[in-house]
Amino acid sequence: MKTLKEIKPGENVKVLKIRGEGPIKRRIMEMGVTKSVEIHVRKIAPLGDPIEIAVRGYELSLRKADAEMIEVEPLSASLAAPLAAC
Repeated sequence: MKTLKEIKPGENVKVLKIRGEGPIKRRIMEMGVTKSVEIHVRKIAPLGDPIEIAVRGYELSLRKADAEMIEVEPLSASLAAPLAAC
């Protein structure tokens, strides 16, 4: 299973599962990253941390440790076209 940490800039994915427990998982979900939401990876910092994503119409930066807890699947190109405008 791929995690958000492994996704390259410009790719679109769908969240399958958020691993983790308690406050960390709740914080990620409160930021709008929930199961079945679509995410566009905008860019990754030169040293790999943080990762900037577009989710639910806004931009969000996540630490690599948080991105590693989010399991994702790639979206097909036809489904991903609307997200590219984010």
